[in-house]
Amino acid sequence: MTSFRHEFLAFAQSQTALSFGQFVIKSGRTSPYFFNTGKFRTGSALARLGDFYAQAIIESGVAFDQIYGPAYKGIPLVATVAIALAARGRDVPYSFNRKEAKDHGEGGLIVGAALAGRVLIIDDVISAGTSVRESVEILRSFGAVPAGVAITLDRMERGLGAVSAVQEVQATYAIPVIAIANLNDVMGYIESDTRLAAHAEPTRIYRAQYGVAA
Repeated sequence: MTSFRHEFLAFAQSQTALSFGQFVIKSGRTSPYFFNTGKFRTGSALARLGDFYAQAIIESGVAFDQIYGPAYKGIPLVATVAIALAARGRDVPYSFNRKEAKDHGEGGLIVGAALAGRVLIIDDVISAGTSVRESVEILRSFGAVPAGVAITLDRMERGLGAVSAVQEVQATYAIPVIAIANLNDVMGYIESDTRLAAHAEPTRIYRAQYGVAA
């Protein structure tokens, strides 16, 4: 685990975005940990989150011309990532969609830069892949090319089949998914902190039961 991923998880825990215990998640499974991007609730927290996204994106080496955030959660995320990338010398256009097209004023479905070229989607997590599918359809309808998806955490967890939602997105659309951290990083983070020792075995069991290979 690279240092910035460890720092990200420590930061997420400090914001209660990353919690340990017993949580019934969307799939109905009881998970030993829970991640909620909505817990990054202040300007400073959002700015730091954007910087972690930027680090992961740059480290990935994925080529892109602009970034896009799907409404609603992706709107603040794409803005803070654009600012963080600019601070690192990568000033790129950004845009987001409206849930319903506007028929007055400037009108249209997209706010911000016109969608064109290779577009990196900025989202919080990938659960069922619905948000990614909608984003890919929007990008393609404007003649843009999906370059990949950047998310906070890859749970590396099987869905209904043998693969995870992230693996399904990568296979279906032939695009990379960039995660700031994944389940292996969470495991390493737990094992590095004696205060979290009680959560190590439940997380190992959960990963053995539902996890997928990296």
